[in-house]
Amino acid sequence: MRTPLLAFAALVVAGTTLVLPAAAGAATKSPTYYVSLGDSYSVGYQPTKGATPGYAGYVQKHTHLTLVNFGCGGATTTSILDTVGCPDVLPHTTGGVTYPATTQIAAADAFIAAHKGHIGLITVSIGGNDVTSCAVAASPLSCVGTAVTNINTNVTTLASDLRSAAGPGVPIIGSTYPDVILGSYVYPKHPAAASSIALAKVSVPAFKVLINPALAKAYAADKGYLVDVTAATGAYGSLAKTVKTKNYGTIPVPVNQVCRYSWYCAQGNIHATTVGYNLIGKLIVTKYDAVKK
Repeated sequence: MRTPLLAFAALVVAGTTLVLPAAAGAATKSPTYYVSLGDSYSVGYQPTKGATPGYAGYVQKHTHLTLVNFGCGGATTTSILDTVGCPDVLPHTTGGVTYPATTQIAAADAFIAAHKGHIGLITVSIGGNDVTSCAVAASPLSCVGTAVTNINTNVTTLASDLRSAAGPGVPIIGSTYPDVILGSYVYPKHPAAASSIALAKVSVPAFKVLINPALAKAYAADKGYLVDVTAATGAYGSLAKTVKTKNYGTIPVPVNQVCRYSWYCAQGNIHATTVGYNLIGKLIVTKYDAVKK
């Protein structure tokens, strides 16, 4: 682990807001807590709404665990390990915890170690912000390829830290993202430029061949799992298959799917809709149930 447990204890004594109802966990023989880490997806961000229950709220409801959410808007695979505090705290985050004197991973590790034996599930949503700038790069696929090297290194470290804190029996489930760049077919609402459509087409192998395999490998290194949200939201389907829509005319079926699961088609916003977050939550719960059997 990156930070000794004695240092974690010192941080709690120093007055961070990491302290949660430990007595409930200590008095319970079965797992009590669900720990969420990551970026704005982990806190359910939606445009105009801010933090919403998101997928973490869905998972909490269906696992009956108490959610403790360390997620931070804008987090990358580097900042989750190295940045002290959260520069983009989203008010009203369900189960939200702040950690002004430590990093996101150290704060989560401290809580997990302090409640060892009472952690039922850990989920992570991270990596998307590492590649967002690639959408405007001269060679987007090459840009993603370079970023993936850093993603693999950092997420491997992250998963190792979490496994060390939690012990061998706690499920660690990472999630990837809808391929929102497919929405470039229809956003802005006037006819998409050829370059936007070309970018949308490149985004599919970026997820399928580069980003998602790297994330899966990193979590698996410490017996964790990855749910493929990109596949579940239909991104790997044929772009030659089309459907007529009310708002966008005739568009590829995978584009229509991403319009449903994200805000990109309507607003150019990369975040999931409530329907999208609920799908992510369902994927996590399904994996959790399978692992616990």
